[in-house]
Amino acid sequence: MRLSGSPQLVAPTVTVRDSWLAGERADREHDGGSTELLDRAAADFAQVVAERQGVLLWWGVPTTILWYVCGRHYLGEFVVRQDLTPELAVSGGHIGYSIATPWRGQGHGTRILTAGLAECRRLGLRRVLVTCGVDNEPSRRVILANGGVPDGRANDEDRFWIAISPQGGRP
Repeated sequence: MRLSGSPQLVAPTVTVRDSWLAGERADREHDGGSTELLDRAAADFAQVVAERQGVLLWWGVPTTILWYVCGRHYLGEFVVRQDLTPELAVSGGHIGYSIATPWRGQGHGTRILTAGLAECRRLGLRRVLVTCGVDNEPSRRVILANGGVPDGRANDEDRFWIAISPQGGRP
């Protein structure tokens, strides 16, 4: 499927309901995992959206969730934890992102992280920890393409630090 326009990070929105549900179904078929969120969203999407808006307290730190969308197409999700607990400092880091299965392999991972780093800059972060599973080569390439500097491995995750320049652009 081709997109018209440029994808953007936006606050979660009900306008992408059908695309979000389709992407989440495809992700469950491809990656497995719980269908609890998918089931709740199918029943009351507006509530699921409302639960993800604004600054949330998740993992014990202020957290912002943004969706990567193009028009009515949901392509993925970007999560930024604005601080690190001792656990997140070892595994998990500041950033989580995902691209919906139908949109993988098209460069959206690199673009969502690039856009997300601009959001981190806006939030005042100057350096972020990003992790990925040791067997997740596509994510490793995305992180490296965005300036990730390897920092070892913990809990089956490779760790990378990304410096965020205050004026924008590459660090």
